[in-house]
Amino acid sequence: MSETNLTASQEDYLEAIYQISAVKMAARAKDIATFLNVRASSVTGALRSLGALGLINYSPYDLITLTDEGRVVAEDIVHRHEALKRFMVEVLGVDSGEADEVACRMEHSVPKDIVERFVKYAEYVEQCPKGGITWDPRSGYYCRDSGHSSCDRCRASGAAAGKPAKKHN
Repeated sequence: MSETNLTASQEDYLEAIYQISAVKMAARAKDIATFLNVRASSVTGALRSLGALGLINYSPYDLITLTDEGRVVAEDIVHRHEALKRFMVEVLGVDSGEADEVACRMEHSVPKDIVERFVKYAEYVEQCPKGGITWDPRSGYYCRDSGHSSCDRCRASGAAAGKPAKKHN
């Protein structure tokens, strides 16, 4: 079973079960309904379909757990979500709450290899000799470590000599 065969809704349910299970060891239908802010009747249908796909262990009125395959798929979904959120917060300077909401929508449609590029770019920005580029909503992108001698843009702007860094466009 590949997660690409799942609907966005099914992925949300797997992610919810994963997150709830991380805290409580297993999930209950009402926990999932609360987590996703949906009706209990919606949860029942989704659990039946995920059970039929072999991604969860489900029987009515019992605890819900991920199968081994379900855990692998859920971990991938969570990884995509966290990577996208981290990129938006750390690289783009987006508010954490907004980034979380947008990442939730994007995680279903952004292919895994592109998410990995986001991750690699974020790592590059964090480790670049410039000290990393960050976003200020008032002035745009700038180097966090504007005095670093390896930053060509900052050096050219005089930042290495103690002047404020110019924004990067």
